Amino acid sequence: MKHPSSRTFFAYWDSQRGTAPAPERSDIEPSAVRELLGDIFVLSCAAAAGYPFRVAGTRLCALFGRDIKGESLPGLFAVDSRSECQDILAVVAEESLPLVAGLTSSQRGGTVAHLELLLLPFAPRLHTPLSLTGSLALVGPRIGGELGELRLAAWRTLGRPSQRLRPRILRKWEVARGLMVYEGLR
Repeated sequence: MKHPSSRTFFAYWDSQRGTAPAPERSDIEPSAVRELLGDIFVLSCAAAAGYPFRVAGTRLCALFGRDIKGESLPGLFAVDSRSECQDILAVVAEESLPLVAGLTSSQRGGTVAHLELLLLPFAPRLHTPLSLTGSLALVGPRIGGELGELRLAAWRTLGRPSQRLRPRILRKWEVARGLMVYEGLR
């Protein structure tokens, strides 16, 4: 991770999860990361709704020149990067893996801004919609003007490697315990 706010927020999130794959949403205390709140967001993990922002920090909104609460995170990306953005959001949500990504955004005048996106899952709870948190911050000097469409440059998971590339049925078999019934011929 390049940006200090990403490193600080990840360290706090990691300390709150303990040995669990992810902390519960109630374990994250905003006052503990007060200086980072401008870069932090919370997303609803509703793929059909486009992973909308539930909460978006003030510095994050200032980067886009508007309040982005309720907007879709993949909707901020260029068309050719949206499906990959949805894929990495699914990895974070389904696999409970933290992820860091490098992004770029072209502005008017041809200036390219470099950003760092940190995505952190929350532990799933019964009868509670799944959500995740993270931060988005500029890497490098402050830019003038609003960001254009985002493009994904690179990404990597943090912690254990993703098992996403293996068929889902094999992952289910790995965690199956106890009695298993296999359907077959009579």
